[in-house]
Amino acid sequence: MTTKRVLLLIGIASAVLLIVGFVIGAVGSKMFGLEKPFVSQPGIHLPPDPVFPAAVRQDVVGYRVAEKKDEAKEDQGASAGEDEHKEEHHGLGLMQFAVTNTMLSAWLTSIIMLVFFIGGARNPKVIPSRLQALIEMLFELVLNFASSILGPEMGRRAFPVVATIFFFVLFNAWIAIFLIPIYQAVGYGANVGGEFKLATHLVRPAGTDLNMPLALALVSFVFVEYWGFRAHSFGYLKKFFAFGDILRGRPSGLINVFVGLLELVSELVRIVSFTFRLFGNMTAGEILVVMITFLVPFVATQFVFGLELLVGLIQSVIFAGLTLVFLSVAVSHEEH
Repeated sequence: MTTKRVLLLIGIASAVLLIVGFVIGAVGSKMFGLEKPFVSQPGIHLPPDPVFPAAVRQDVVGYRVAEKKDEAKEDQGASAGEDEHKEEHHGLGLMQFAVTNTMLSAWLTSIIMLVFFIGGARNPKVIPSRLQALIEMLFELVLNFASSILGPEMGRRAFPVVATIFFFVLFNAWIAIFLIPIYQAVGYGANVGGEFKLATHLVRPAGTDLNMPLALALVSFVFVEYWGFRAHSFGYLKKFFAFGDILRGRPSGLINVFVGLLELVSELVRIVSFTFRLFGNMTAGEILVVMITFLVPFVATQFVFGLELLVGLIQSVIFAGLTLVFLSVAVSHEEH
């Protein structure tokens, strides 16, 4: 009976929060004539922002604050840029280095992964603790997944790299979901019209930075090509440069040359597809969460969190799974 009452209270509280969130959100504020929504209108910036050194960060903050001042002028009916020239921001220079908010997020993910796995597997016991049992179960799932595609022996060889890719993508996606309120609330800014405006965030999900998915795609690509050469030596290149029949004077060899070039293009395109698949899903997820929080705060956002948990799992499985499939093709390739 107590459980039913608790569930009933949770349901009632959720319904009340959903209604309140709708009323004070952007949609409800317009409908009911409120002065402004509970959550400020978010600004979506695709490029990662530098947080260190301070001089580079202040350049970005100053540019964003100038933008907000111009927007405030437009809201008051003044023309933007009438009193001051707005400086154009070009981002980091070619030889300029800075620690970005997405780099901090990737480091945070790496630290959490190390603490989780090392802490749970440092002193293994015959009767495992709950954390050790969870880690063993996760490793067994990934190992069985790799073995089902590559076979037991090759699956064990590929396991370290594939497991690292899988868990990094998964942890990065899930940590980003759980820490999105902190991601969106902590950062640097300045006062604009007597109100503090956040110009750049201290941390931001690493998956929303094109560089991180690209780095993972390159790791996957190099890993597959390495095993392709290891399995077939330089004969692996015959898959892409099939000039044997042409050199023997066989006109039908033109088809083999064309197919080989298609194979080469498809091999290189994998880098692009891997990169933008992960980047697009992670970026779209963050934008969706931020916009739902702006439109209908509180309870409605939780449904999006649940969806993003599933998306993060799917993306990690797809990235690791496609790496295994391409590796299987490279290792088992035979000249036809």
